[in-house]
Amino acid sequence: MPRSLESQPGFTPTGQDSPSTSQLVLVVDDSALDRRMATALLEKHTDLRLQTAVHGRDALAMIAREAPALVLTDLQMPEMDGLELVEAVRQQYPDVPVILMTANGSEDIAIQALQKGAASYVPKRKLAQELVGTVERLLLAAVVDRRRQRILSWMRNLDCYLELENDPEMVPLLVTHFQDHVLRMGLCDNNSKIRVGVALEEALLNAIYHGNLELNSELRHDGSDTFQRLADERRRQVPYMARRVHLHAKLTVDSATFVIRDEGGGFDVANLPDPTDPENLLKPTGRGILLIRLFMDEVHFNERGNEITLIRRRPIKSLESVR
Repeated sequence: MPRSLESQPGFTPTGQDSPSTSQLVLVVDDSALDRRMATALLEKHTDLRLQTAVHGRDALAMIAREAPALVLTDLQMPEMDGLELVEAVRQQYPDVPVILMTANGSEDIAIQALQKGAASYVPKRKLAQELVGTVERLLLAAVVDRRRQRILSWMRNLDCYLELENDPEMVPLLVTHFQDHVLRMGLCDNNSKIRVGVALEEALLNAIYHGNLELNSELRHDGSDTFQRLADERRRQVPYMARRVHLHAKLTVDSATFVIRDEGGGFDVANLPDPTDPENLLKPTGRGILLIRLFMDEVHFNERGNEITLIRRRPIKSLESVR
């Protein structure tokens, strides 16, 4: 039976807009070296409280004493591995997102863990470049404005259309808005809400960066600031500055559908990564599309490649209870 975090010892409601000193991150890894590397990166670049565990059973015992805001775990560990930990956390603490640290040879398990409830992943060889950003995005995605929840619980359908400027900083706020609607309309639990948010955020950022601004994701991995510098420049240049992202969201008690279209040149959808192929986890490109296809029930592209449709259906048991 899932336990509400508000009833757990040591739980602090996360109503703020960004990670704070009250937020605890639990790092789980049987390798002392890897634990030190992950915690050192987070200590250097964030104000989070950090705890460590050496395997899944150790982690669950610590979570029972104080539920963290997020769990960061290795996959291959003794006693209880990362896959088993993901399943246990999802069942017992659905409000707590789990990030995987993936290494060569663990791709099969990582795919299973993402399918069973993990919210994201970071390759161990990319910890220095990607860990802090991924943790901060997931913590921000988990923030819920509790004062709005009663109003949202009354809603039975929502149909809206938005034209978005190419401003990545507005995306998390917009995603949180739709996450609240999806949760309160019973289309997911707290854990799944985070996964829906990750998919929606990735789709919107892809539309901005790779669609409207026509930036190649390879630029993110050369160790420089080229990607962000070009993004900032193109937001002020013709023809990029005039382009918009079009979002049509339709939510009912049965499903949530998000249609996102950019005004760029599109791409060849035949080259999309296969979300069931473990090798794609370690590739430098296609990470966003991979997560989108794993976390949504249906994903469709138009022929031009500049429009994506994301569909999340209400769980069958939940649907039966409504009817």
